[in-house]
Amino acid sequence: MEIVLATRNRNKVKEISEKLKIPELSILNLDNFKNFPEVIEDRRTLEGNAVKKASEISSRTKHITLADDTGLEVDILNGAPGVYSARFAGEGCTYQDNNIKLLKLLSNAPKSKRGALFRTVVAIKVPGKKAITVEGRCRGRIDVKLSGTKGFGYDPVFIPSGYKKSYAGMSLSFKNKISHRGKALDKAKKLLLKLMKEK
Repeated sequence: MEIVLATRNRNKVKEISEKLKIPELSILNLDNFKNFPEVIEDRRTLEGNAVKKASEISSRTKHITLADDTGLEVDILNGAPGVYSARFAGEGCTYQDNNIKLLKLLSNAPKSKRGALFRTVVAIKVPGKKAITVEGRCRGRIDVKLSGTKGFGYDPVFIPSGYKKSYAGMSLSFKNKISHRGKALDKAKKLLLKLMKEK
């Protein structure tokens, strides 16, 4: 069975592929297709964006498609950046730009006020059927500085509850066991295994 990951983000492709290792499952991504326009993520929720991406890519490729949208929700910022996490510092910004903006906004916040929730919503769209969504969550806090060299996005500033290292200080395999995306993909993997049995 083939599945298309609705992304060109190589970091995401690596994380998702690592998590979805299933015999007889061939994983493609948007780099396997030519002249594919980007899906505009204009929905107001993570779920809305994930479903939109999965549905549009599935419609074009005629393949089962998996899409995700992830948001970092910082308590003291009333849940921001949330659905705008990827472009928190403005259109065309880098991961570094987003992290620096976040650290500046929280520069006067004590450790007790730096709580945050990472959420990932994964949507799986089978052609001709309604998209199914699952969610993964991980509580933690925003560190006072960048640390670690692995991962991407907000990984250098997010320390999951119960740990002293940021996501960026963890190996991919370990991060995948405890992270928001890892938890969502565990649920997605069960759905894919079920679909494979039905085929």
